[in-house]
Amino acid sequence: MDTVFLLISKLISTLLRPDMWIVIALANLVLALIKRRQRLALWVGGLTLFGLVTLGILPLGNVLLQPIELTYPVNPPLSQVDGIIVLGGGENIRASTYWGQMQFNEGGDRFAASVALAQRFSDAQLLFTGGSGALRDLAGAAVSEASVAESFFLSQGIDRDRLLLEGLSRNTAENARLSLALANPSADETWVLVTSAFHMPRAIRSFEVAGWGGLIAWPVDYRTSKFTDGIGWDLTRNLKVLNTGIREQVAQLSYRLTGR
Repeated sequence: MDTVFLLISKLISTLLRPDMWIVIALANLVLALIKRRQRLALWVGGLTLFGLVTLGILPLGNVLLQPIELTYPVNPPLSQVDGIIVLGGGENIRASTYWGQMQFNEGGDRFAASVALAQRFSDAQLLFTGGSGALRDLAGAAVSEASVAESFFLSQGIDRDRLLLEGLSRNTAENARLSLALANPSADETWVLVTSAFHMPRAIRSFEVAGWGGLIAWPVDYRTSKFTDGIGWDLTRNLKVLNTGIREQVAQLSYRLTGR
């Protein structure tokens, strides 16, 4: 059932990507030209161009993503911390394996924050959770996110005895469930959850559904800023943010509907 959910969620995410809309629009434009339907081609081409220009100038993704990022406060006060949970997704597994050196993606702040917290609270355990959510790895990833993360944390001076590594999960719900089984925290322990700000509400919900209690959210990797600061031509960035906003809104809805 978990595999079916993963497949369906990946399919829906792909179909809702803004760049997929552009491909579909261009395909319709070509089809209209082939069929010599000039008026339809003019409408499709004009609307596509208008959409691209608008998206290239205005950070429309902020409208969807920023409300999610504002759910939890930045740098909440911490006193006693027994454990730190960092969710995978900030590493580029294949590039890291290929070059023999840790390579981060946009979510790399997750690693920076978790190392800083581990150094600040030197007695806390550090739990990393992440296998691979890529469709090509459904049969099992040759290298998991956890194995790459282990090498990085050891290189940063984190003692091996402090590390808990979960490398089988494929999505946030599995992150939560498998991490709980691995850590087996007591009711009086305080654990901090580190992930991207846009991902934090869904992650907290999944961990609570799995049975975690009293988690403190430590959001990082903010993708938005003041709307007016983003006005200007940056089509690539605006497409990325809009895609992330749509994907996360849909993911939150699907997790609520399925009780994850």
